[in-house]
Amino acid sequence: MPWWQLRYEGTAALRAVMLDIGWSPSHINKHLSALRRVLKESWRLGLMTADDYHRAIDLEPVKGQREPAGRDVGETELAALLAACDDSPLGVRDAAVIAVVYVTGVRRTEAADLTLASYSAAAQSLRLVGKGNKERVVPIGEAAIPWLEAWLRLRGGKPGALFCPLRKGGKVEHRHLTSQTIADLLERRRVQAGVALPIKPHDLRRTLIGDLLDNGTDLATAQALAGHADPRTTSRYDRRSLDTKRDAVNGLRLPKPSTDIDPTDR
Repeated sequence: MPWWQLRYEGTAALRAVMLDIGWSPSHINKHLSALRRVLKESWRLGLMTADDYHRAIDLEPVKGQREPAGRDVGETELAALLAACDDSPLGVRDAAVIAVVYVTGVRRTEAADLTLASYSAAAQSLRLVGKGNKERVVPIGEAAIPWLEAWLRLRGGKPGALFCPLRKGGKVEHRHLTSQTIADLLERRRVQAGVALPIKPHDLRRTLIGDLLDNGTDLATAQALAGHADPRTTSRYDRRSLDTKRDAVNGLRLPKPSTDIDPTDR
């Protein structure tokens, strides 16, 4: 059936099917948003009446949220990953990738797209373009600078990709890694490090956001560093316990009531 022939019965059925499949609320809502855009273009092109269009898109968004995908990576696991990277050119590059992805929380596609010009040594930051073609500047934590600088000394100053493939013998090819290569190198180092559970690039991103919130970083700052459009997305990574939140509330101060106030007196 062509898209422009969809009516409310059809779009409602699509929503129900996605719920039955078990997709997450955010995943379903993304598909509903795409469906609305397609139907809007159909209406603009005169393929649907205004009444049919508005009825077809009159769908309630799916509410609820789930834990972010993946897992948190422990400090000892991070140390093991870096220790698994030897002093060879490949080891130096892999260590730099792992360190930078963790301390900046960049997505693997963002890491793959970085160029030498993205890096400011003076500001110790990266300028990158993320989802929605939005540019942001991300500071690089001091802990990652030695790992990155070691790679840059090996890479040289030729313009182009920040993280590059290496030929046999360690010769640098000045072109971009793929995002899959970043996932593959992380998996390879995980196996070499003897880490039992899988580690994906998004796990490093998830860990960074959780660590920021654990360390008391405010939500708006964590959101900006992660490049999230919606603060609710960032809040899903908050792993602080109820006790931690209770301690925060208990830190609030109010004047004490007068001793002659009877709390039962209403």
